[in-house]
Amino acid sequence: MRHGKKINHLGRKTAHRKAMLANMACSLIEHKRINTTVAKAKALKQFIEPLITKSKAENNVSADKGTHNRRIVFKNLRDKYAVTELFSVVSEKVADRPGGYTRIIKLGNRLGDNADMAMIELVDFNELYNAGKPKKKSTRRSRRSGGSEAESVSAEKEVKEAKVVKESKPETEAQTDNDVKADDSKE
Repeated sequence: MRHGKKINHLGRKTAHRKAMLANMACSLIEHKRINTTVAKAKALKQFIEPLITKSKAENNVSADKGTHNRRIVFKNLRDKYAVTELFSVVSEKVADRPGGYTRIIKLGNRLGDNADMAMIELVDFNELYNAGKPKKKSTRRSRRSGGSEAESVSAEKEVKEAKVVKESKPETEAQTDNDVKADDSKE
């Protein structure tokens, strides 16, 4: 039974594990995504998400709170360049996100030892993944009645947007066939 065992020790002593997580977190902040094993990615997610929350501007309103949060983050990361990057670039990008700053994508098994591999990345820095999705509204729904009216209005907007998209597409199949043939000849 594993009652109360919340920390994955990753087969390392405490000092080695903390140093490894600090180095991985600095690499993640610098490169915005890294490849590692699934177990290390999950441990890194638990390690770095509270640090990103501390770096957000709303937590650093006054100078003394900002300095205190920087010192706490520096104690964990041990790299002043990573702390600077976290408090400047990353905190601006995640300012409106209420949590869930990282994403773990499983990649398969490593050839050498068949370990489960994963890519962990900062969610807001993946431009390809977020390109097709529109920005969500920042307002929250209330639990009061009247939610059905809001849903019907949003459904009507979606129908109108779908009609606009259909109208903007080529009207004949001949046009699309010519475009496909032109693309094939270029290759």
